[in-house]
Amino acid sequence: MGRILAIDYGTKRTGIAVTDPLKIIASPLETVLTHNLMHFLESYMRKEEVELLVVGEPRQMDGSGSETLPRARFFAQAFRKRFKGVPVKWVDERFTSRMAMDAMLEGGMKQLERRNRGNVDKISAAIILQTYLETLNKPSN
Repeated sequence: MGRILAIDYGTKRTGIAVTDPLKIIASPLETVLTHNLMHFLESYMRKEEVELLVVGEPRQMDGSGSETLPRARFFAQAFRKRFKGVPVKWVDERFTSRMAMDAMLEGGMKQLERRNRGNVDKISAAIILQTYLETLNKPSN
């Protein structure tokens, strides 16, 4: 039984989150420099079985694509070529950075840790992943 990975793709840094083996809980995993992302994923996927990658879809408030969207799509294409058996799903990532900041504040994280953008990125990835997991558990009408 594989895990599900999620990423909050950024031009400089990318946050990564992962599910537990039962795919119930999303947890922040790591923040990596984006130019090292594929190397990190290759290394991780040699150790852990991954059955799906969820990518945060960068959108503007009006629903149009943000300036990061073409880069995220390019990454997703490269990922599909490198990891042919692992499908890619997209989840709207609007508000995840704000939600991550709120979660860190509510969780009692110190101000210095909250200012660390890497923490925001990996918590945002966990929120993206949790959003995806919640869509799996919604009853269909």
